[in-house]
Amino acid sequence: MNRRSKYIVTFALILSNAMAGLDATIINTALPAIVSDLHAIQYMGWIVAIFLLGMAVATPLWSKFGEKKGNKTAYITSTIVFMVGALFQGLATNITWFIIARAFMGIGAGGMNTIPFIIYSQMFKNIRRRAQVIGVAAASFSGTSIIGPLLGGWIVDTFSWHWVFYINLPLALLSILIVVFYFKIKQRLNKAKIDYKGATLMVFGLVSILIGIQELGVSSIFVTLGFILVGILLVAWMVKAESKAVDPIVPNRLFKNAQLVVDMLLFALLWGAFVAFNIYVPMWAQGIMGLSALIGGMTQIPGSITNFIGSELGPILQRPLGRYNIISIGTASFLVAFIGLFIAGQQTSYTFLLIMGMFEGFGLGLCFNVLQVAVQSDAEPRDVPIATSFAYLVRILAQTFMSSIYGVILNHALFRGVAESHGQITMAMMNRLSDSKAAKLLPQHLLPEMRTILFSGIHNIFLTALILLVAVSILLVILYKMGFNKTIKSHDI
Repeated sequence: MNRRSKYIVTFALILSNAMAGLDATIINTALPAIVSDLHAIQYMGWIVAIFLLGMAVATPLWSKFGEKKGNKTAYITSTIVFMVGALFQGLATNITWFIIARAFMGIGAGGMNTIPFIIYSQMFKNIRRRAQVIGVAAASFSGTSIIGPLLGGWIVDTFSWHWVFYINLPLALLSILIVVFYFKIKQRLNKAKIDYKGATLMVFGLVSILIGIQELGVSSIFVTLGFILVGILLVAWMVKAESKAVDPIVPNRLFKNAQLVVDMLLFALLWGAFVAFNIYVPMWAQGIMGLSALIGGMTQIPGSITNFIGSELGPILQRPLGRYNIISIGTASFLVAFIGLFIAGQQTSYTFLLIMGMFEGFGLGLCFNVLQVAVQSDAEPRDVPIATSFAYLVRILAQTFMSSIYGVILNHALFRGVAESHGQITMAMMNRLSDSKAAKLLPQHLLPEMRTILFSGIHNIFLTALILLVAVSILLVILYKMGFNKTIKSHDI
């Protein structure tokens, strides 16, 4: 491919990040209106988790599909699936329809958001140039994340939440057409036998574990533990089967690479923590402060701006500082944000939420770029595609796992608060609290108590996220004592 074609295709693939940024912030802005309209606040964890679950189980499968049919075909196919899911999600009239469509959209997103990073490794062999492109891709996510809250809030307030999903359709179609006509790299296809057994065991194992987590506090403890135990057994069976497979979905040799394992562990802990901010800070602004969807969505804007700054600074600072020093700076920024949110009271100001968002976004921008390049640098050349998709899988699994946990924590607080109100407050009333328009129709004398109930759940969620960040800090201290930073620094870009 000539230089012009490479940059045109890069633009098309960056649209994937733009759509991811739009969906991430628009759904968070529209979520209070969605749960109010569909009477689904108790399913809030599922609304978030089902999309991430679809992405999680599909990501390594899309990677293998790309190896066997070509990354061009894989990207086009996954983007079409994403479009169909977005369309039917916008058309949803009940929570069941919505959740099924969101799962379908997540399956498409699993390929649409991970295949581009594999294609970047095909088009840009120079690691420094690739890091720059990844930085631009991350910046595009941040850029659309700035637009998303404003656009999503305006659409929800002016029209309805259904329209926030239709925005993806023209962007996805444009991206597909560009890739069809301009992406010309010939790829040596993998002709090995497809590992159907490993794929099946992985899908059912992950689904079973995540359903068990989501049922915590809802179903009996025996049902919950049953799902989790079955899932663990299936995943263990998969690991054993993969050791004998000719072309495994997830090669066991990835776990023998110590540097790669550290990269994945950092991804998991950091992404499990940050998802709490994106989901629950807009709800804090809308449900507790009584602000509109537009104003609630704007809590994401400062973080999107500083995310952009962090993404651009990462490649510049990596050579002089080394990856773990940069990740330490990013983690410190995360800690400032989540400590602040944890100690904040129910009467904290809107400005405080915006400031905490700035710290959260900067930490995210620094850590993502550095860790994404680290994964491709630490993996063997033959494992770059699967390592890239597996890193994405780890991030999505962490977000799925933790969004389920956060949903359970919120539900526990809601059910406890409703029970302690002795019939004055119902779950239906709590559903309407998150929508500022619907909240005006609630008994005004009960609003303070209802907001206290919601705040107690959000407070506990940020405590849980903070614990994950403390674990990251401990891991970084261990790495420094083991001399990992000195060992790695010479290999960094």
